[in-house]
Amino acid sequence: MWERIYRMMIKEFIQVLRDPRMRFLIFVTPVVQLIVFGFAVTTDVEHIKTAVLDMDRSAESRALADQFTSSGYFDIIARPESPDALGELLDRTVVVAAIQIDRGFADDLAAGRQTEIQVLIDGTDSNTGTVAMDYAQRITGAFSRKRLDASMTQQEQAAAPSGLVELRSRAWYNPDLKSRYYNVPGVVAVILLMTSLLLTSMAIVREREIGTMEQLMVTPIRPMELILGKTLPFVMISYLDLVVVMLVAVYGFGIPIRGSGLLLLFGAGLYLMSTIGVGLFISTVSKTQQQALMASFFFFLPATLLSGFMFPIENMPTLAQWITYINPLRYFLVIIRDVFLKGSGMDLLWPQFLAQGALGLILLTGSALRFRKRID
Repeated sequence: MWERIYRMMIKEFIQVLRDPRMRFLIFVTPVVQLIVFGFAVTTDVEHIKTAVLDMDRSAESRALADQFTSSGYFDIIARPESPDALGELLDRTVVVAAIQIDRGFADDLAAGRQTEIQVLIDGTDSNTGTVAMDYAQRITGAFSRKRLDASMTQQEQAAAPSGLVELRSRAWYNPDLKSRYYNVPGVVAVILLMTSLLLTSMAIVREREIGTMEQLMVTPIRPMELILGKTLPFVMISYLDLVVVMLVAVYGFGIPIRGSGLLLLFGAGLYLMSTIGVGLFISTVSKTQQQALMASFFFFLPATLLSGFMFPIENMPTLAQWITYINPLRYFLVIIRDVFLKGSGMDLLWPQFLAQGALGLILLTGSALRFRKRID
C-alpha cells in the first residue's frame, strides 16, 4: 500500500515540478502576493491631501495650519483664495480634506471667545473620511488646550482643580496600531487557501482531461491510495509555501511571531484538511481545468469576504454570520493572528482548533468518498 502511495507521490511531484508555469505558481506567486498585498492592504491613513482657506491671515491661523502639517497626517497641497475654489477642489477630488478659517479667528482667541473653523471631508471613502475627521478633532483639541494653558496666569493654573480624571491609553500586542501587523498574517492565510485549493482541484481534473485517469484506474492502485498519492504532495507544497511566506512576513515586514511555530503548523494542517477537501470536491464536479478554476474562484471570494479578513464578522447580517461557521478561513485567521501577535496557546485557541478539525474531517471525508465513488 505505502509503496503504491509513494510511487504515486513521486509521479505527482515530477508532473508538477517539470512544468515551469507550475513552479512559478508554487514558489514565486505566493511571495509576490504577500509582498504586494502586505504593502497594499492597509487601513492606515497618512498624508491626507488637504487644502486650507485662511481668510484671517494671522499668526494664530498660520499656527493652526502648521499644527495640521506637523502632525504628519495632513499634507497641505493647495491654498485657495475663496470658498468656491475650496469646494471645487473637493468636487474634483484634488483634495480629501478642506479647512476654512474665517476672518476674526485671532481676535476671538485674544478676547477669550469661542471660535470655529470648518473642516470639510470627502466621504466617498468612509474609512478615510472617518479617520481624517478624528485626526482633525484631535489636532484642533490639542491646539485649543495649548492656547488655554498659555492664556492662564500662574495663579489660575495653581487654583485649577487637580482631581480631574486623566486618560492614559495603551494598546497591547500592537503598540503602534499598525494595520500591517493585523493584515499580513491574514494575507498569509488567504494565500495558503488559494494555493492549496488551486493545486488540488486543477491537478486531479487534469488527469481526467488529458485521459490518464483511465490508465490509473486499471493499475493495481486502490481509490483511497490514489487520493492520498494525489493530495499528499500538495499538502507538502502548501506547508513549504507557508514556511516561506511566514519568513517573508517576519523578516521582510517585521511582523512579530510571539507564539509557538509548531502550534501554528499544527493549525495549518487542520486548515489544509478543509481546503484540500474543498479542492477534491471541486475536482469531482468539474470536467475540465477551466471549470475547476472557475469553481475555485467561486468558493475563494465568498470564503475571503465571509472570514473576518476584511470586515468584522460581528458587523455582518445574522444570516451571513451563521454562514461563516462553515468557512475554514474564519477559524484559521483567529489562530494565525493570535499566535503571531498575542502568543496564544492551545488553552485559549482550542475552540478554533476543535472547529477547524471537525470541519476539515467532514469536508475531506465527504469529498474523498465522492471522489472514490466517481472512479469506482
